Amino acid sequence: MNKASQDTSDISAGMVLLLAVASGLIVANLYYAQTLVGPISAATGLSAKAAGLIVTLTQVGYTLGLLFVVPLGDLLENRRLIITALLVTAVALAVAAFSTGAVVFLAAALAIGLGSVAAQVIVPFAAHLSKEATRGQTVGKVVSGLLLGIMLARPVASLVAAHASWHLVFGGAAVLMLVLAAVLRRALPLRVPVSTMSYPTLMGSLWHLLLGTPVLRRRAAYHAGLFGAFSLFWTVTPLVLASPAFGLSQTGIAIFALVGMAGAVSSPIAGRLADAGHTLPATAIALLLGIAAFALPMFIPASKHVALGLLVAASIVLDMGVAANLVLGQRAIFSLGAEVRGRLNGLYFALFFAGGAAGSALGAWVYASYGWQATLLTGMAFPGLALLYWLGELLPTAARRTA
Repeated sequence: MNKASQDTSDISAGMVLLLAVASGLIVANLYYAQTLVGPISAATGLSAKAAGLIVTLTQVGYTLGLLFVVPLGDLLENRRLIITALLVTAVALAVAAFSTGAVVFLAAALAIGLGSVAAQVIVPFAAHLSKEATRGQTVGKVVSGLLLGIMLARPVASLVAAHASWHLVFGGAAVLMLVLAAVLRRALPLRVPVSTMSYPTLMGSLWHLLLGTPVLRRRAAYHAGLFGAFSLFWTVTPLVLASPAFGLSQTGIAIFALVGMAGAVSSPIAGRLADAGHTLPATAIALLLGIAAFALPMFIPASKHVALGLLVAASIVLDMGVAANLVLGQRAIFSLGAEVRGRLNGLYFALFFAGGAAGSALGAWVYASYGWQATLLTGMAFPGLALLYWLGELLPTAARRTA
């Protein structure tokens, strides 16, 4: 029995707000380190070329959790699964806070990613509680909270590190996860999936879902391109801002990251477009925004202030593309069936987070080896390849309309 079923009423505004805030707070754990790559690598002894591992291993852990933990949302009571994952995350954050060596910190980073998949149990939970007619808008609002968490994580981490230390960032996050676990335990309704399959059978079904769901493969490929570019940008840009070219402090980097939050406004807009049936053209716009974001900083004006302004504009444009495309993808896969929603969401995020991990690792290496311009070209290639793949969906659609 699904006790959270909403047959006659839609999800309440208060519950949407709670789920949005919870998603944002949880997913922020993945991004605190992005603007702290410099101080963390210096404190733990990581080389410049290996600094990308600080972000990459968190994303690897998240990908593993998406593949092996999130599908349990189709099998186990969802509230208990969310609370358990939050407790794991709190412990991992505490270990990171007290770590002084690279091995311990990187192991904690992997576990932080693994536990933070609680956010991706919450998003399909919101879809379950919502009516079909408003599901895109509901998902868009929850994803807006998730994206605000991503975008706020960077400036908050920078500000705390500037006035205290990066250790306090992770210690404070650990306490926050414990408080959130207590709140969600009281507020969330029970949701017991109807599936009776075993865990091995559940995991075995992932491959069949991937092969038999073209929409999932396409949406994951589109967002892998955008998220790879996003991860590359936010792994390398703080290093560029702290370099002699700009000379920004951690506080300055925090302000820069804070401005990028403006990109989150595209999430509810994308949700409405998806509900209205405009997913295909909206996807192209999102991918083009990703390409444009890396084209802007390629102009090298004489003025440092103009160059910084172009980087600010690039961050907003990129975040808009990523935010919009994420909602478009989740709206599409959440329409495929409630009984497989957790597995589809897990596969979707796992596939595009693999693109994110590749982006962060490749970005740090390209920047250290070949410089900023080569990094921008690499970042542009991610959504560029996704756009070429999108053409494969456009052409058959256009042919059907003219037939």
